[in-house]
Amino acid sequence: MTARIYKPARSAMQSGKGVGKEWFLEFVRETRPSADPLMGWTSGDTSTQVQLRFETCAEAEDYAKRNGIAYMVQAEAPVRMQKKSYSDNFKFGRTTNWTH
Repeated sequence: MTARIYKPARSAMQSGKGVGKEWFLEFVRETRPSADPLMGWTSGDTSTQVQLRFETCAEAEDYAKRNGIAYMVQAEAPVRMQKKSYSDNFKFGRTTNWTH
């Protein structure tokens, strides 16, 4: 059973840097879900529903090593800052009209 250690990306509604400091350990699905022939329910591995939270990546790695879990660390996505200016809303030659 392989686990994936990652830091989730911020949602589009978050602009600050204070949220999203946690690292997650999730188990990777190894088999496809299958349909039960009698009831038609989808069955599969329930370990994919487990999601553990850690404060640092090192803590998550230590946990995986202690419990003998094979793991892979997904690199953190770089943060790109977009330079924005309020005065750009009113500049001459905008491609779209300013509407409010």
